[in-house]
Amino acid sequence: MSTFIKPENALKRAEELINVGQKQAALQVLHDLITSKRYRTWQKALEKIMFKYVELCVDMRNSRFAKDGLIQYRIVCQQVNVSSLEEVIKHFMHLSTERAEQAHSQVEALEEALDVDDLEMDKRPEDLMLSYVSGCGEKGKNRSDRELVAPWFKFLWDTYRTVLEILKNNSKLEALYAMTAHRAFQFCKTYKRTTEFRRLCEIIRNHLVNLNKYSNQRDRPDLTAPESLQLYLETRMEQLKIVTELDLWQEAFRSVEDIHGLMSQVKKSPKPSLMVIYYSKLTEIFWVADSHLYHAYAWLKLFGLQKNYNKNLSQKDLQLIAASVLLAALSVAPYDHKHGTSHLELENHKERNLCMAGLINFTLDAERKSREVLSRASLLTELTANGVMSCVPQEVKDLYYLLENEFLPLDLASRVQPLLAKIAKLGGKLSTASAVPEVQLSQYIPALEKLTTLRVLKQAALVFQTMKIDMISKIIPFFDFAVVEKIAVDAVKYNFVSMKIDHLNGSVYFGNVDVEVNTLCDHLTKLTESLNKVWYLIHPPAPKQSKLEERLYHLSGIVETEHRRLLARKSIIENLKEEHERQMLEMEREEESKRLKMQKITQEAGRKRLEVEYRERERARIRKEIAVKEMQEAQALLEAQRRKVGKRKKPLVEGEVTKQALIELTLSEQLKERQELEKKLQKLAKTMDHLERARHENESLLIEQAWERRLDEERICYEPEQLRAREESKRNHAEDLRRKTRLSRMLEHADAMRQKINERRVAIGKMERDQMRKLIFLIISEEEHIKRLQLGGDRWRSSRGGGTWRLPSSSANSWSSSRKRS
Repeated sequence: MSTFIKPENALKRAEELINVGQKQAALQVLHDLITSKRYRTWQKALEKIMFKYVELCVDMRNSRFAKDGLIQYRIVCQQVNVSSLEEVIKHFMHLSTERAEQAHSQVEALEEALDVDDLEMDKRPEDLMLSYVSGCGEKGKNRSDRELVAPWFKFLWDTYRTVLEILKNNSKLEALYAMTAHRAFQFCKTYKRTTEFRRLCEIIRNHLVNLNKYSNQRDRPDLTAPESLQLYLETRMEQLKIVTELDLWQEAFRSVEDIHGLMSQVKKSPKPSLMVIYYSKLTEIFWVADSHLYHAYAWLKLFGLQKNYNKNLSQKDLQLIAASVLLAALSVAPYDHKHGTSHLELENHKERNLCMAGLINFTLDAERKSREVLSRASLLTELTANGVMSCVPQEVKDLYYLLENEFLPLDLASRVQPLLAKIAKLGGKLSTASAVPEVQLSQYIPALEKLTTLRVLKQAALVFQTMKIDMISKIIPFFDFAVVEKIAVDAVKYNFVSMKIDHLNGSVYFGNVDVEVNTLCDHLTKLTESLNKVWYLIHPPAPKQSKLEERLYHLSGIVETEHRRLLARKSIIENLKEEHERQMLEMEREEESKRLKMQKITQEAGRKRLEVEYRERERARIRKEIAVKEMQEAQALLEAQRRKVGKRKKPLVEGEVTKQALIELTLSEQLKERQELEKKLQKLAKTMDHLERARHENESLLIEQAWERRLDEERICYEPEQLRAREESKRNHAEDLRRKTRLSRMLEHADAMRQKINERRVAIGKMERDQMRKLIFLIISEEEHIKRLQLGGDRWRSSRGGGTWRLPSSSANSWSSSRKRS
C-alpha cells in the first residue's frame, strides 16, 4: 500500500500510470488513498481524486471498487460538504449512462443485441458451450454486439444499485436519492427491464422498512416533514406510473400499498395532483383484476378530485370522466357473489373489503357488514349525491334510466343497443389540463351488454312463466344463446333469477321450477337398460365350453404368463448389464474429469504464481520510484530551509538532515506560532472584558433615569384617560335604560302574535294527518280490490281444469299500472 504526503501526489502518480497504460495500478493507487484512515478530513484535492477515481471505475467497469470508494468518500464529507458527494455521484451516473448509450448506439437492433433476461445472472456453462459450438454459423456482428451492450447495461444497473445503497435513509441526501430512483425507473422503462424493475421496487421498499425500523438514528429522514414526504410520494408515484406501463400488475398493487402506507403515517393529506395520479392508476389496476366495484369507487374519487381542484378542466373532459364513473358503476354485477358461501369465505371477503376500502380511502366500520357500505346500490347513491348525474352526456344518462328504472322485458335490449353504439364512439385523449391522459368508454360495452342480458332475464321472469329459446335469442341480440345460457347459470347460482332451460323442448321456464325426483329416476333407469342392451350387442356372451377345453384354455394362459415372466427376467438381466456398463463409463468419466481438474488447478496455480511475481516486481519498481521522488522532495525542502536560515542569520538545522526531520521542524515552528497567537488572543479578550464591564456600570445610571422619566409621562396620561372612560360609561348606561323603557310596550303584542302562530301550526298538522289517513284508506281499499280480482281469476282457472292462464293485454296493462301505483 502506497503512502503519500499530499493527496495531489497520488493523483499525479495515477495520471503517470494511466499515461503508460496501467489503469489497474492507477485505480489501486487511488483506492488505497481513499480508503486510508490518514485522509479522513475533506479537502478540495479529494474531490478531484474522486472524479478521476470514478472515471477509472467506469472505464474498467469495476463496480466493486466504485462502491467502496463512494462509501469512504461519504464518510469523509457527510458532515462537512455534502454537495461535493452529490457532484461526484452525479458525475459517476453521467459517465455510466453515457458509456451505456454509446454502446447501445453501436448496435442496429436492441432486441437482437440485448438477449439477456437478467442482468445479474452470469452466463451458464451450457450457454458458453452452445456459443462455442454455434460460433461458426452465428454472425460475428450479433455476437460482438451482445458482448458489447450487455456488460455496459449490467454495469449501469450496478451503478444505480450502488448509488441507492449509498444514499439511502439520509436526510441530507434524500433529494439526490429521489433523483437516482427516477433515473433507474426510466432505465427500466426505456429498455423494458421488468426483472430489474421488480428488484428496484424491492430495494426501495426495504429502504423504507429500515427507515421506519431505525427511525431514531442520526440523520434519518423525517417523514412527517412536508418536504421529505413529498419526495417519497413523488418517487412512489413515478414507480406506479412505470409499473403500469410495463404491465407488472402484482408489483403495481404492492406499489399502491406502499403509497397508502406512506399516506397513513402522516395526518396531512397529500397534494391533489398526486392523489389524481394515485386514483387514476387504481382504476387501471382494479379493471385488470376484474374488480369492477372497486374500479368504480376509484373513478368516483378521481371525479371528485378533478371537479373540486382542477379549475382548468373543460366541460367536455368533465363529461367524459363523469361518463366513466357512471358506466363503471353500471358494469358492476347486480347480484351478490357471496350467496351460498361459507362463514370463513365471508370473513375473508370482509377483510378484503376493509383492505380495499382503505386503499380507496373509504372509511369502513369493521363491526358492520361490509356489503352494506361497499355495494352497487350504495355506489349509485354516492353518484347522485356527488353530482355525477348532472355532468354525464345524454346518451349515458338515457342508458342509466333504461337499465335501472324502466320495465321493458321485450324491448329493453333493442333500445339499449343503439345507445351502446353511440357510447362506444365517445372518449379519446383529454386536454393537458386533465391529469387523466385518455378515457375509453368502449371498454365498458361487454359488461353493459351482460348487464342488459341480466335485466331482460329478470324482467321476463316477472312476466312470463315459459318462453321459447328462439324468442330469448331474438330479444337479446348481443350474444349467442350459449353465452346467454352461461350468464343465466351464474345468475341462478347467485340467486338473482330462477329459471330452467329445457333444450329438448327448446323452452325456458321461469320461477321456482323443481326437477321431479321420480322423473329423474325413470330417466336414469331407462338409460341403464339401454346401455346394457348396447353392451350385450357389442360383446355377446361366450358359449359354454367343456372341461377339457376349459383346462386347455387355462393352460394356454399359464404358458403365456410364464413366457412373459421369462422375457421380463431377460430384460432385467440386460438392464443390469447396461447399468453396470454405464457405471463403469461414469467412473472413467469421473477419473478423467478429476485428472483434467487437477491439471487445470496446477495450471491455475502456475498462472497465479507468475501473476504474484509480476505484482511483486511491479510494487518494488513503484516503491523505488516513490523513494527517488521523496528524496528529490527532501532535497527541495532542504534548499528552502537553507534559504530561510540565510535570511534569519541563525541556522535552524545544521548539517545534513532527512525529510522527516524537516517536517518535524516545520510542525514545531507552526506549533510555536499557534501558541503565541493564542496568548495574544487571551490578552485581547481580557482587555475587551474590562471595557465591557465598565460600559455596563456607566449605562446602569442612565437606564434608571430613563425609567423614572417614563413613569412620570405615563402617570400624566393615565388620569385624564380614566376620567373620560368613566363619563362614557355613564352616558351608555343612561341610553340603555331609555331604550329598555321604549321597547317594553311591545311585549304584549309579541306574545299575542306568538300564540296565533302556534294555533295555526296545530290546525295545519291536524289537517295533514286527516289527509294521510284518507290516503292510507284508499290504498288499502285498492289493494283489497286487486286481491279480489286475482282470487276470482284463480277460481276461474281452476274451474277450467288447470293449465297456463294469462290475462288479456288490456287486463295485463291495467294490472301492471295498478301494481306500479301501489
